[in-house]
Amino acid sequence: MNDLPLISVIIPTYGREEALKDSIVDVLNQDYPNFEVLVVDQSPKHQPEVQAYLEEVTTLGKIQWFRLNWASLPGARNYGVRRSSGEIILFIDDDVKLTPGFLMAHAKNYLQNPEIGAVAGRVFDRMKLGESGGKLQIEYLPPQAMNPGIAWYYIDLVHTIKPQQVLTARGCNMSFRRDIFSKYGLRFDERFRGSAVREESDFCLRIRQTGYKIWYDPEAHLVHLGEETGGCHDISTRSLKYQLTFYHNNFLMALKNLTFIEALQLYARLFDCQVLGHPPCNKSGSFVAVVSRAMFYLLGFMNALSTVIQSLWNNGQSYSMLDKQSQMLVVNKEASMSAN
Repeated sequence: MNDLPLISVIIPTYGREEALKDSIVDVLNQDYPNFEVLVVDQSPKHQPEVQAYLEEVTTLGKIQWFRLNWASLPGARNYGVRRSSGEIILFIDDDVKLTPGFLMAHAKNYLQNPEIGAVAGRVFDRMKLGESGGKLQIEYLPPQAMNPGIAWYYIDLVHTIKPQQVLTARGCNMSFRRDIFSKYGLRFDERFRGSAVREESDFCLRIRQTGYKIWYDPEAHLVHLGEETGGCHDISTRSLKYQLTFYHNNFLMALKNLTFIEALQLYARLFDCQVLGHPPCNKSGSFVAVVSRAMFYLLGFMNALSTVIQSLWNNGQSYSMLDKQSQMLVVNKEASMSAN
C-alpha cells in the first residue's frame, strides 16, 4: 500500500463555512494512506469557529491553507496545481460528502490503465437524490454524449452506473494525472467568469490533444450539497451579470474547442433550451422572457468573440500572472536580504 501514488486533493473555496469544514473532515478521514490536502481559500473572512478549525488543522500539518485576496475558480485551481506535489491531482468542491474509500476509487483507475489521464467521478446532487434510482438509472451514456457539440444535453453522470469513457467531468469530482499539467502544460482558462460554468468542460476538451482518455467511474462517488450561498454563488443566478457570463462562457468553450459544425450544433441547442426555454431547461415561454434571454445570448456571443480576439495578445491568465509576480517579489526580497 505504501507504493500508492500521492494524491493532491485541492479544494477551492469561497464564502463557505460549516460545509467547508465538513468537507475537509471527510477528506482527512479517507482510508487512502498517501495524500495531501490543499485548501485554496478566497473567502474574505470566516466565522470564528471555522477560522479556528482551519488554523488548527494547518498547524498540525494536516492541510495546506492558502489565503487569496481575489476570487476565480479556474485561477484557484491553477494556484493549487502549482503548489501540489501529487502524481494525481484531484479537485472537489467545498460542499461535498465523501465515503472513506473515495480517494482509492479514483487512484485504482490510474493504476489499472496507463491510457487514463483523467477520472470523472459520479456526483449525487443533493436535490437529485430522489431521482437517482429505479427507472432513471442507465448503464451507458448515448453515443451523442461523445459529440462535443451536443454532449452537454446528454451527460448526466448521476444516473450512469457503468464505468466508461466520457468527454468531460464535473468540477466538484474530477482527477488528473500530473502529466496533464507538467508534460502537456494544460491550465484552466481564467477567462471563464462568474460561476465559471464550462471551465472544466473546456479543460477536459483540451485533454484530447494529449491522447489520454477521460474515464468515468461510478465508484468514485460523492454527494454534492449545492449550498445556496458561497462557492461560486458570488452573484445571483437571476442577476444580469450571471446571465451575461453564462452565455459568454458557453460560447468561449465553443469558439476555443469545436469545429464549425460542432459549434453550430451547440449554438442551436443553447438557443432552443436556454433562450426558447424548451426541455430540459423548461423556462418561461413568454415573449418578454424569450426576447430578454435572446439579448443576453447575442451579447454573450459578442463578448466571447472579443475574448478570443484579445487572446492574440493576451492569454487571459491574469490570476496566474499575479501569483507569479508575487512569487518573484518574494524571491527578490529574500535575495536582497541574503546579500545584506
